[in-house]
Amino acid sequence: MMMASEMADMACASDEDLVLLVLSDPSTSQEEEEELMQLETSISASDIRNWNLPLILSSSIIKVEANRSRLMKQSSYFRGLLGGSFSESSLRHVVVQSNLEIIVRILQFIYGLSINVTHDSLLPLLEGALFFGVEGLLLECESWFHKSTSSTGIDALEMPLDALVEIWNFGSDHGIGFIQETCKDYLARNFTWTMLSSSFAKIPYDLLQSIIEHSYLTVESEMQLCDALLNWLSINSSFSDCLSVDCGNHYFHILKKVRICLLPLWFAAAKKRCFFEYADKCVTAILYLMENYHTSLLSAVPNGVLDNYRVRLTKYSKKVALSGCPQITVAFLILATLPLENDAVLMMRIINSLIELDNGREDCQLFKKSLHILSFESVHELDISKCPKVQFGAAVKWLHLAFPSLRILKASHSVDFEIDHLFYLSRNCCHIHEVDLTVDVSPVIIMKVSILSASTDEYGRSKNTGYKLSKEYFATTENPILSSVTKLSLEGRNNINDLDLLSISSLFGSLCYLNIKGCALVTDIGISKLLCKCPNIKSLILSYTSFGRNSVLALCSDNMTSAVSSGDCDHRKSGTMAYHLHQLQINGCKDVDQGSMIKLMSHAYMLKVLCMNETSLVDDALFGFQGCSLEELDVSETKVSMQALAFIMRRNSNVKCLKATGCQNLHQHGSSWTHGAAKSHHVLSAELGRIPALEEVALGWGFSTTSLDKLETAIGKLRAISLGLGASLDHDSLSVLPRICPLLERVILTFQVVSDGTVRSLLGSLKYLQELQLVCCLGELTSYSFEIGMPMLRILRLEWVTPWMTNRDLVILTQNCSNLVELSLSGCKLLDSDSQEIISSGWPGLTVIHLEDCGKVTANGVSSFFNCKAVEDLLLKAQRSRHWEELYSPCCFTASTAP
Repeated sequence: MMMASEMADMACASDEDLVLLVLSDPSTSQEEEEELMQLETSISASDIRNWNLPLILSSSIIKVEANRSRLMKQSSYFRGLLGGSFSESSLRHVVVQSNLEIIVRILQFIYGLSINVTHDSLLPLLEGALFFGVEGLLLECESWFHKSTSSTGIDALEMPLDALVEIWNFGSDHGIGFIQETCKDYLARNFTWTMLSSSFAKIPYDLLQSIIEHSYLTVESEMQLCDALLNWLSINSSFSDCLSVDCGNHYFHILKKVRICLLPLWFAAAKKRCFFEYADKCVTAILYLMENYHTSLLSAVPNGVLDNYRVRLTKYSKKVALSGCPQITVAFLILATLPLENDAVLMMRIINSLIELDNGREDCQLFKKSLHILSFESVHELDISKCPKVQFGAAVKWLHLAFPSLRILKASHSVDFEIDHLFYLSRNCCHIHEVDLTVDVSPVIIMKVSILSASTDEYGRSKNTGYKLSKEYFATTENPILSSVTKLSLEGRNNINDLDLLSISSLFGSLCYLNIKGCALVTDIGISKLLCKCPNIKSLILSYTSFGRNSVLALCSDNMTSAVSSGDCDHRKSGTMAYHLHQLQINGCKDVDQGSMIKLMSHAYMLKVLCMNETSLVDDALFGFQGCSLEELDVSETKVSMQALAFIMRRNSNVKCLKATGCQNLHQHGSSWTHGAAKSHHVLSAELGRIPALEEVALGWGFSTTSLDKLETAIGKLRAISLGLGASLDHDSLSVLPRICPLLERVILTFQVVSDGTVRSLLGSLKYLQELQLVCCLGELTSYSFEIGMPMLRILRLEWVTPWMTNRDLVILTQNCSNLVELSLSGCKLLDSDSQEIISSGWPGLTVIHLEDCGKVTANGVSSFFNCKAVEDLLLKAQRSRHWEELYSPCCFTASTAP
């Protein structure tokens, strides 16, 4: 059916009101145009809805009869051409040279057809609307562009960044203000999406500068912004290593927009290799701020540079990451949430109060005064891990005011954590569901404690110090408290005891994930009581705790109160917690006897992650495991046999990670169980060969060259491999690993026979390799092994394999693997005090340095290591024990020795 406007055109149009538009492509020659004019027949614009566009656009000339009045009303181009003083105004036909597809779209719009605007058609439509002066189409394009860029998030806009840059360039060239402003606004709000795009380096400098200066610039951290700018500069500027930010290249001026006082120390130190002067300036500023932040803040107010100390927050911020910033205090957190319009006098008074708060001389009554803290509803995640100057107690009191919708809090390595801080957080941040308060426990040091009483009541009464939980924290029928926390990590917190576990179980009844790895003060009784009160837990990380018989009984007791699916109800053990567990890690739990282990495994059915390293695990327990959903299994340092492990692999074909190092029984068959399993010692390899997508393996005894041949199809996507004591791969097998496993990111070889060819094959062919560990390996290695570029390598451990290493060899290492963050060298006896300078200047961003028995490295002190500003773990050990030398001397050990 025809539209009313079309019918009106046909009814009132006289011959004088019709004009013949001769539309031709600019590339058409005059001779072709004259020839086609004689052949082509005209079509009516009033019937444009029924045009066969593919056929029409295949011609070089289109003749269209159109309503003169409609054209003049909708288009300033036709208004001037047909109604002005031009000679064409009196002609019955006019020639219009333009891109045929564009002008057809213009005619469609003029005649009321809906135009489908996309990021591909936007520029042609804008170009046509500008040329023909169709204001209505310009407004429609503007409306579409505003709507398309109104969302926030990485996946909010399907338009690729290079298309957005092209649109911005078009807007700049034609002076279209709404395009320029909308592009800057969108890219600033979605800077994370912008910087992750492969086209980020194509952003023009002027646009990038406008984005950085935009008030809506939203980043997770200042490190994210700085890293993006440095990457952009490294591609768009011709510079030599260590180029200064103050050099003549004006592009580097953009780095002055980075708030260097908010950068992580390790990040700033790591950038010294390519941007030495800039990185050194950052490191100096951070170190000065660590000691004199109060002076810096107070002087920033009169100097008008207080913004340099403000964490970037906008109404679009979803995540705030300050991890690894040792200079950050609670004052910086609060400062970020204060109104910008506060006058100087008020700001000086507030900053003085914040400094008193950081110094512990003012309690948190500060939050109850007239201090106005802005609320950022969109922030769902905060990471203040490894920020030792942040007082956790003050931080949690600020959190619920600044981020009322917070879901995730990561505050690992908080030094002043107390259990009541956790309770306060759960009461006041009602949306929070994940809390990470981990402390580093690697290497794990197991505390030997004597439990005087297994009663939490007696334990609580005998406790003379510490926080005494108020009754208001407990959930009762009279005082119901519903905590939303479902995931809690207290790993390594040695101040957590049974009373704390009891309090946690009372408050966090909805817990689904609990990590108390290395919490040495909790007892088996305390863990079991928590399990009885938190039946919804699906993931338990209990490694290196007193988890034992009582906890196993709690997991296996038929007292599940949560609803189970009808499909599970038929299983006779579906009412137990153990049945519903998805993850169980009990590495190093020596209190689990064999009987308890067998009972636990017989009840576990839905496990996806099972880690039992250094436990009393035996074959009977594995044969009793009926689960078929395992994705990760760790049975290292246990007594399991090849036959039992093969039984597990046969039932769990989706395993992605298998760790079985140090299992001496893997070279023989189980002797106490017969299930008709294959009697060949290669049975495990055969079962693993049927697994489609292994991603990580750690194997020792029982793994040989023959095993590798059978695994070739299963390990094509392997990302990590560790070969330990007892594994015996020959030179050819190690050399073909890069061909079989091209995606490897981590390679650990312990007690293996290696050579220069082996190592060069690994380093030269594995382009994703990030970690290489060679520990106590035999064979003849020389410096030639490492004369190959390793730009991706981040972790290098050479322990007792390079006794020939000299300072020259060390220099070669710094040149070929320049991005190391962790270095461990042992037994390099030819190194001397000059090695310190080589290490500190070659790898200024190192966070871990381990040097053991490395000659005279420390003969003149360790002053050069002070230049490694980001170091977190420094181990300098003079000499290994004589017992170790005798035990692992090459003369009495070979890689194929049986246990």
